Amino acid sequence: MRNISDMIEQHLKVLLIDSREGFVEIQRNDLAQQFSCVPSQINYVISTRFTLEKGYVVESKRGGGGYIRIQRIQLPSQQVIHAHVCDTIGDRIGQDTAEGLIYQLEESKTISRREAQLLRAAISRDNLYIKLPYRDELRARLLRAMLIALLGNS
Repeated sequence: MRNISDMIEQHLKVLLIDSREGFVEIQRNDLAQQFSCVPSQINYVISTRFTLEKGYVVESKRGGGGYIRIQRIQLPSQQVIHAHVCDTIGDRIGQDTAEGLIYQLEESKTISRREAQLLRAAISRDNLYIKLPYRDELRARLLRAMLIALLGNS
């Protein structure tokens, strides 16, 4: 059985897919009421599952008529994806940022679920038994090499 956070995330993703504008605007309290949860649960889902690293831009407007707007960032071409990957990775990359990039590539169907799982396993701090900052440097080199092999040199 899925937990409430998974259900809220899935609901928001369906709304985004169905949106003609490419974004969705929600009222936190309304969504909390719909899922019979506290509004802070909505905040948690949005702040952990709809991040820039995962390919989303979130804006919020506070006040009486306030809303939260979630927009998916589109990766239009292989060249743009390649540039985005290289810019994001840099000389070193932390595990959270690396996993966010992998998530974004998987969500955009640029890489398969299996490829994403392999990438996550290879860059995991559990498998890279060296101290920082060397671990983040090694992770960047491994991730860059694997993604170049997967995506090609376009």
